[in-house]
Amino acid sequence: MKSGVGMHSPYGQVGAYRVLARRDAPIRTVADVGCPGHTERMVIEVRPATVFEDVAAVIGPKKPESSVCFCLSYRIPAKEATALRGPERADRVRRLMDEEGPIGVLAYDGEEPVGWAAVAPRTSTHFATFRKIPHVDDLDVWSLWCFRVRPGHRKKGVMHALVDGAVDFARERGAPAVEGYPVDNGDQRVDLTMAYVGTRRLFEQADFVKAADTDSVLSGFPRVLMRREL
Repeated sequence: MKSGVGMHSPYGQVGAYRVLARRDAPIRTVADVGCPGHTERMVIEVRPATVFEDVAAVIGPKKPESSVCFCLSYRIPAKEATALRGPERADRVRRLMDEEGPIGVLAYDGEEPVGWAAVAPRTSTHFATFRKIPHVDDLDVWSLWCFRVRPGHRKKGVMHALVDGAVDFARERGAPAVEGYPVDNGDQRVDLTMAYVGTRRLFEQADFVKAADTDSVLSGFPRVLMRREL
């Protein structure tokens, strides 16, 4: 069991939360959310992303013909990702899930999927060969590289739950460590469309430490390699 108290991030202020995880049950994160003028209590469950329709509800397009990322940019070769159009992207995600099982984790508010985090062995991602982000060592680490929280559920601590859920997901599958590649933005605001990689502060609040600088820049901010040993 892990607990944290009085944490604040650009994604919301969380009074306290704890993560309960068992091998035979979904990770359950209980969050006391502090909002101006009132206190709301919500229960977030982070589960392996096994249901395609739930994945699509969070990271898929509103219109099937739209060519949104679908979290494929760092997951498959760049040339292939660029070539896929419209429903082809959804089909590629389905194939990945059929071939590999869960390709990330989902946050649920009740039975509604409200958040997504992409986490997988680095060897099965673009980060295995991405020259702008270094390899710290030869460990078979996992990468945690993309987040999305649906409108109406932001600033409620869902990002914190996703990080902890992704770490537990990787740990249960034998990962020796998990890496993230967030922006190091200090106290400056990050454009929402570019915040999908997370922030250094978010990772630090989940017990990640900076392991290296990178040559990657996003929205004008340098990205850093954050590592959590498991």
